[in-house]
Amino acid sequence: GTLITISSFSWFSMWMGLEINLLSFIPLMNEMNNPLSSEASFKYFIIQAISSMLILFNFLSFLISKEYLTPLNFLIELIFDSALLMKLGMVPFHFWLPEIMEGISWTNTFLLLTWQKIAPMILIMYNSQMNFFLISIIILSLLISGINNWNQTSIKKILTFSSINHMSWMLSILLLNQSLWMFYFIFYTLISLSMILMFKKIWTPSIQDFFK
Repeated sequence: GTLITISSFSWFSMWMGLEINLLSFIPLMNEMNNPLSSEASFKYFIIQAISSMLILFNFLSFLISKEYLTPLNFLIELIFDSALLMKLGMVPFHFWLPEIMEGISWTNTFLLLTWQKIAPMILIMYNSQMNFFLISIIILSLLISGINNWNQTSIKKILTFSSINHMSWMLSILLLNQSLWMFYFIFYTLISLSMILMFKKIWTPSIQDFFK
């Protein structure tokens, strides 16, 4: 699904790749021995379906705008960016991410923090420019993720807000230098993988357990 999205030449196939990505990740989230997984997968489906609906609405509006809605191009781009930022879990669309992270396994945590971010970020790179809206989202995400991490004791929530912080830096780099973004993303993925493998081996839901 991710490869279809980033290599497609049409809006519809981009949207189709995002849907394949969503529908293939939800079965991974459902685990028999985890009572919170069904709730997390349902919340994830609702959020991603809303953002996909906005993206599809945006594509249709863009097709109409060539003839009738040319003055609304900025608004259409704003809706498109907002839908992709919702998929990424950026501020102010980040409320779903910490709750879902608490209800999924460490393997799914790694996938949600890394692989699931690739397609929306590539679409932002293809279709967006550095404007006031994206700059304000990046600055807000940096500030709020840093502030929210101060009083956290849950390891997964710390990883979540750390991911939002890193995504802010990645977005700012992505719109300026794509090769540097790729290096940053690979480095971030390797660090996340090593940390999550360690947390998976020694089950540590909170900071206190980790120090014990």
